[in-house]
Amino acid sequence: MSEEPQVTTISEKGQVVIPQSIRKELKIKPKTKFLVFGRGDTVIMKKLELPDIKKEWSQIFKAMDKKKLKLSEEEVLEEVAEARRSRR
Repeated sequence: MSEEPQVTTISEKGQVVIPQSIRKELKIKPKTKFLVFGRGDTVIMKKLELPDIKKEWSQIFKAMDKKKLKLSEEEVLEEVAEARRSRR
């Protein structure tokens, strides 16, 4: 990881350009989401890794097919709701 600080400027629209070397290093592409924290004179941006929902569902359905499980959409939604309730 690059330890050398780099300077950038904020635009009139409030946009900040992340230097190319940092974008390459962190694999930042257009539409990448960030969490932004601010305190005092410090701004921290953390790259947000969102799960690939289509890939996760595909894996779930493949596992179900292997076990020859058949669930209705209603049953799937109820299981999802139950899992969410148990995490709270």
